[in-house]
Amino acid sequence: MPLRNDRVPHRNERRAEGVRLYTPAEAADVLQVRESWLRKKASARAVPCTFIGKHLRFSDQDIDAIIAAGAKRPIVQRRRGRA
Repeated sequence: MPLRNDRVPHRNERRAEGVRLYTPAEAADVLQVRESWLRKKASARAVPCTFIGKHLRFSDQDIDAIIAAGAKRPIVQRRRGRA
């Protein structure tokens, strides 16, 4: 029986070259959106995503790009002088 320190890492703990990949549920939680919304956007290729075979995943860079795409600049209205 293997010791606790010799355990095999769970597949979600493994990382390829230090890249963290999130499941749609995890990414939706980070973005604070519904998983169904995120899946629809990914299927339509409207948001950056990664497919590993048939599995949909999101990297930190994908999540950052989704956040950046949603950022809106404030509208600054100029005051008109009195006529």
